Amino acid sequence: MKKSAYFASILSAISIFPAFAEKSSEFFPTYAQYGDEGKALLDKIEPRTGQVDLPDGVHLDLKGKFYFLDKEDAGIVLTEAWGNPPSSLVGTLGMLFPIKYDPLASDGWGVLLSADKIGYVDDKDAASINYNDMLLTMREDTLAANEARTKDGFDPITLIGWAAPPVYDAENKRLHWAKELQFGTAEKHTLNYDVRFLGREGVLIMSYIAAIDQLPEIQASLPDVLTTASFAPGKRYSDFIPGADTVAAVGVGGLIAGKVAAKAGLLAVALIALKKFGILLIVPLAWLWRVIRGKSSTS
Repeated sequence: MKKSAYFASILSAISIFPAFAEKSSEFFPTYAQYGDEGKALLDKIEPRTGQVDLPDGVHLDLKGKFYFLDKEDAGIVLTEAWGNPPSSLVGTLGMLFPIKYDPLASDGWGVLLSADKIGYVDDKDAASINYNDMLLTMREDTLAANEARTKDGFDPITLIGWAAPPVYDAENKRLHWAKELQFGTAEKHTLNYDVRFLGREGVLIMSYIAAIDQLPEIQASLPDVLTTASFAPGKRYSDFIPGADTVAAVGVGGLIAGKVAAKAGLLAVALIALKKFGILLIVPLAWLWRVIRGKSSTS
């Protein structure tokens, strides 16, 4: 295994090779600042760099700018470090993190990866979407879902507006947008930044887990994030076979408005998970602060 300093000096070089897993103690320069509990948690995960192949023909090239945690390690971060319920792991492929942040960093952020094999998404509607009108409809849908949320003991959600309006790259078949949300009466708002990569059989989903005040950093990271993922030959959008392949029930507008989840009765579930992600990154658990400060959970 390479030491942290040595790893940093050749990071760009190893990005051309298949994924390489490191021990956290040798990968993260911040490892020594944590207490026993924090170190024990980081010892459970193995950051991967270089190139990663995921199911259904998804390929990641981390280019020395990100590291990848597989589904098991991402689950450790989501549940043990960030306090999410095990249900948040459903469909998870893994997580990406910028190379400068370890998963316990109070100012850090991560990107959750998942896939939805809904079929080929016809993008003909993309050029004609009125995003202001869409926002009004999405606000109504969010309010309508609040009755079920409050009955289940969760805070109602207010969709404040676009944190970043939708952008569709028709050439590369990539879509991204951001919503600003308020949970209950929380003073700090939550950032919901979503990226979709369109493929032959469905979409690769990247969901940023971050706070609203991290929006400038998130936007600065987008060019790099958008070039990390691609579909293998045979799985690309251009490989679609009309009449033979499944076509999704929604277009680009439906992806943004969350109509796929709504059709499946999953809208409330998705927003519950978002609450967990957002609130724990904005206001870290007392346990997490103790870890950061190097104290035990019993102190």
